[in-house]
Amino acid sequence: MSEHPPSTVPTRARITALLQFSGRYRVLHLTWFAFFLSFVVWFNFAPFSATIGEELGLSREQLITIGLCNVALTVPARVLIGMALDRWGPRRVYASILVYAAFPCTMFALSTSFPMLVVSRLALSIVGAGFVVGIRMVSEWFPPREMGTAEGVYGGWGNFGSAAAAFALPTLAVVAAGLGGWRLAIGTTGVLAALYGLYYLTAVTDTPDGVAFARPRRQGALEVTTRGAVFGLLALNIPLVGILGLVAWRLMRVGFLPATAFTVVLVVLGLALAAQSRSIIGVNAPALAEEYEASDTYPFRSVAVLSLAYAVTFGSELAVVSMLPTFFADTFGLSAVAAGATASAFAFMNLAARPIGGLMSDVMGSRKRTLRVILLGLAVGYSLMALVGSSWPVAAAVAAAMFCSFFVQAGEGATYAIVPLVKKRVSGQIAGIVGAYGNVGALLFLTLLLFAGPTVFFLTIGASAVVASVAGHFLVEPEDSFAPGRADDTADRVALPEASVVPVA
Repeated sequence: MSEHPPSTVPTRARITALLQFSGRYRVLHLTWFAFFLSFVVWFNFAPFSATIGEELGLSREQLITIGLCNVALTVPARVLIGMALDRWGPRRVYASILVYAAFPCTMFALSTSFPMLVVSRLALSIVGAGFVVGIRMVSEWFPPREMGTAEGVYGGWGNFGSAAAAFALPTLAVVAAGLGGWRLAIGTTGVLAALYGLYYLTAVTDTPDGVAFARPRRQGALEVTTRGAVFGLLALNIPLVGILGLVAWRLMRVGFLPATAFTVVLVVLGLALAAQSRSIIGVNAPALAEEYEASDTYPFRSVAVLSLAYAVTFGSELAVVSMLPTFFADTFGLSAVAAGATASAFAFMNLAARPIGGLMSDVMGSRKRTLRVILLGLAVGYSLMALVGSSWPVAAAVAAAMFCSFFVQAGEGATYAIVPLVKKRVSGQIAGIVGAYGNVGALLFLTLLLFAGPTVFFLTIGASAVVASVAGHFLVEPEDSFAPGRADDTADRVALPEASVVPVA
């Protein structure tokens, strides 16, 4: 395993620098708040799952299906948005996503039937793809040696939007009971996101002054640099399309799609996979011909390993945040408000745990080893969650959830401490693919929940974490992981000015 000397920037200095609101830190804070709002919108259904089900007469299976729809289109959206931001830049793409959020959010708030809920939730699932945009934005403003901390803060503080939704929205609904309750609460989140999107468009730039935005040399699919990577990318795309077939099957099972429509969906997905495969081969003709110089290649197997790690970390977070309020309500007999507030403890850990995971990756000297150890801690955490039952004190169950959540969020931070360093000019697309696998993991875990109880659900995630840690052996430690400035892709961008890479004081 390749080892690198840790950065000489003191840990305390890294932390205190986050209190700044100028330069790259201003961009970081404005961007994590954009992510925060997108997550408030994305997770505004879970706190009201039981309430909506009772009001509209929905079954448990229908509610779980809506939860699946909530993450379904995020899978292709993260890949497509990754391409878009590499081409047009994160500022415009993020602003567009936030403004768009208002429309499906309003539709969901006005829904009066299961089909309307499904359609609006599918449309809302696209908002979850905003995460990958901020990853590219932050990576443009911070040097490699600070990448883990910066991306951890972006992801962790932004991810806290799910906890904010679980805690604040039910309270808002109670206060506004005479004005629509949950409908007003959900509709308000979309309006706030759109207003902030318009502000974000004018408040940030894609790169620091004097720095060119690196773009892919070829458009239409992820650019890889070796023949083997082309076949690896073809294989990695199969689950991204296949998982949509799983969602379609769920919709057929609950009666939303007739059998003939399900067959049509499968045919369309097959054609889409064929078209995407053709695009991958066309875009990567130079890689098939082995035309890249060794200095310009990157290890695609790192993309595959990081995708697996994120499927286990963020995938399990999505699944657990979606089911935990109901789990606590059923296990301990809590009200919807109390269960939502209690379950928010899981996502609450984002404020500290994900930045800590990124910080550990920055200072431990090996990003690869840091991720593998955290994944093993995650396995222990989910094994503990599998033991939670009605005989437990509620406080002990919350403590177990927070312990588990620490390793989940820290693993996310450690994963995305590496993602932007794999290859700069396609970092948006790599972030999109890795992020999409987070949704693949969520959909698989939520589907498992249909057929197995919470104990099997938690134990399966724990076992998956062990597998991901073992697979981490094949992860390649990025070159210049702890450099004060970006050293690769010099042909695609202007060198980073010295003023923007000085150590944090």
